[in-house]
Amino acid sequence: MISILFLCSDLHKMNMNSVCVSLFSKRHLEKFCNCKKFLSAKAYIFDKQFDNFPKATDFKLVEEELGPIKDGEFLTEAVYLSVDPYMRAYAPRLKTGKTFLGSQVARNTAYFGFLELCQPKKGEMVFVTGAAGAVGSLVGQIAKIKGCKVVGIAGSDEKGKWLTDELGFDHFINYKSDDLVQKIRECAPNGIDCYFDNVGGEISSKIMFNMNTFGRISVCGAISGYNENKPPKATLVQYPITMNQLRMEGFIVHRWLDRWFEGIEQNRKWIQEGKLKYRETVTHGFENMFNAFADMLKGGNIGKALVKV
Repeated sequence: MISILFLCSDLHKMNMNSVCVSLFSKRHLEKFCNCKKFLSAKAYIFDKQFDNFPKATDFKLVEEELGPIKDGEFLTEAVYLSVDPYMRAYAPRLKTGKTFLGSQVARNTAYFGFLELCQPKKGEMVFVTGAAGAVGSLVGQIAKIKGCKVVGIAGSDEKGKWLTDELGFDHFINYKSDDLVQKIRECAPNGIDCYFDNVGGEISSKIMFNMNTFGRISVCGAISGYNENKPPKATLVQYPITMNQLRMEGFIVHRWLDRWFEGIEQNRKWIQEGKLKYRETVTHGFENMFNAFADMLKGGNIGKALVKV
């Protein structure tokens, strides 16, 4: 088994995953350095528990000296780091030496989470919250590929213009400035068949009250409540679920690990055909990782949020 050392972030100290790395063997590294000095690495240390929204003072940015590379080990240099909503939630500490897989997950989250749980049919009405994010923007495009009508909900007109003008969404609702109930009824006068939920909360409740009988809901996240110290007051969902006979199911994308490359290949094909488009919000510098993280939680990113180390 090959051991991996992370040059720019310590995954045991903070839940940050690299999406692009360079690998150096001991022989190549010694040739590259031409010296016996150890390299140093920056790391974010989680200093104290979040109190509502994360603050920069909750972390410490430190620089650590890396030890010598042993036989059979590799040193990796992180080139890009992924910034995602799941990083806000508690994650169990990984044991030192534990083997794990690093993989791009947004595309497969959209592919399996939407198609397997919502099972969209041509002509159906699909609503997507968090529509301008890495996952939501893909869900809407996949729905269009399947012949559905799509309404995206996000928090700025800039995002809405991107969704409708570039990605082909049929309608956009700005949850910050629009009358949500009125706009839902205007965009979907005949009701909603499928709902891909990234946010939870009151927005989801209002959407569910306008769903058709036997509608399907795929629950991917609940970012509206991630920064609360206490669970927010529950919204009324049992009534529409019961009266409209809705099917609501949450998921973790690794449920489909045995079909992982099916999703990767299908997404790759759609990208090559020009049917799937993406956008990245890139922050430069590892020292700005927290800024990118906080901005993502506030909805400041369009598409995938990344940090270029």
